Amino acid sequence: MWPAASAVSTTAAHNDAASAVPLNLSNAANTRIAPVWPVRYPEVMTTAEISSHDELVASMTGGMVPTTPKVFNGTDKLRADGRPRPDFRAELRNIDNVRNAITFLSVLAAPALITYLVLWAGTWWAVALAVLPMGMVQTRMAILHHEGSHRLLFSKRSINDLLGVTFIGWLPFGTGTHHYRRGHANHHRDEFGPKEPDFLLYAFYPITRSSMRRKLLRDLFGVSAYRIVKPRFTGLVKPKYLSLSLRFFAGQVFVAALFWLAGSLSLYVWLWLLPYFSWYQLQNRLRAIAEHGGMTRSPDRRDTTHHVEQSWLPSLLIAPYYVGYHVAHHVDSGVPMRNLPRLHAALVDGGYIQEGSVWPSYRALWSALMSPASAKA
Repeated sequence: MWPAASAVSTTAAHNDAASAVPLNLSNAANTRIAPVWPVRYPEVMTTAEISSHDELVASMTGGMVPTTPKVFNGTDKLRADGRPRPDFRAELRNIDNVRNAITFLSVLAAPALITYLVLWAGTWWAVALAVLPMGMVQTRMAILHHEGSHRLLFSKRSINDLLGVTFIGWLPFGTGTHHYRRGHANHHRDEFGPKEPDFLLYAFYPITRSSMRRKLLRDLFGVSAYRIVKPRFTGLVKPKYLSLSLRFFAGQVFVAALFWLAGSLSLYVWLWLLPYFSWYQLQNRLRAIAEHGGMTRSPDRRDTTHHVEQSWLPSLLIAPYYVGYHVAHHVDSGVPMRNLPRLHAALVDGGYIQEGSVWPSYRALWSALMSPASAKA
């Protein structure tokens, strides 16, 4: 799950009337009811009448969970649940403040560099070519905000919260508050649990290709982003949400002012709004469903989270900063991003992550998410 206004934590932004259901969905799944867990949804769902969250989990999730036995008794480095033992954990908890500071400053400098190159070129095709790189920068801002929300971006908490939560969580369509951090804690505490902010985002997989196509088109053409941003407008007339809305719009006025100072206010639309309303939403969904799509509630993180073999192109486009090592991240969410490959290696070497539960590529997993017959046996 990713930062609220700058990623996919508003479930309503991704809700879809399911045209396919998980492999274990009950046959009585055609009665229209209102969902009963504590998240607001924009439409009535198609499923059987459900009286408890456990029944929701049973009927809406689990279609992609491997059924192969998962035996693991621990190693000298890992507990039986995969978590690192104290000595190993202490090594993994080290935060590289210098490298993170360089990364942070680089991400802040990237929009300025992209804008400068576009203005220097002075052509429409330069603007078009810049949309993807700017969307990639917004992705990196969101992931650094995610790292800051885990209080792993900088070791000094006051600096971490100022830069990783308040500032980087404010610029890319956020509010710079701790709301995302608190909600994200529920995601890690109990994936697919009653307080999971993105239950519907991960539910019902595998789905049909036509359903996936509709979702991705909504992402690409601004519908998903509109659903995320709309509450900030309605919040202007609701005292309870006025402060958050004002913070949100103050952030965007600040960003727009930077484009104006650079020499072109219109580039705020083409190089900031357009990437967020299109590419950012598309890649964000593709990454999110590759993390938890079709998995289920379980104390075993191998049943809640996918692992995909990492390669340079997905790392460049959708999963930078080691965020693709997602099983490792959920086994111990206190491990900084740069140490996730090391924890992942220990999980593989020790036998916690087994060959049958690893997807060879994102493309293979996305393909299976669109084909019930391809779900892992």
